Amino acid sequence: MVVLELLYRVLLIELQQVFVSRYGVWGALCLFFIGVGARARNTACLSAGAVLFVLLMSQA
Repeated sequence: MVVLELLYRVLLIELQQVFVSRYGVWGALCLFFIGVGARARNTACLSAGAVLFVLLMSQA
């Protein structure tokens, strides 16, 4: 279980670095809102992150 948690954290950090390097500050903000919304089960934060993600993808 500890190994899976460690692997999850490492993959999450690497994914965040790739996403931020490609999409900049807005990408980091998008990941932040999605992460907070998923952990807190807050649909407003999750929806805001999803909308930001869609906007970033439509401009790319």
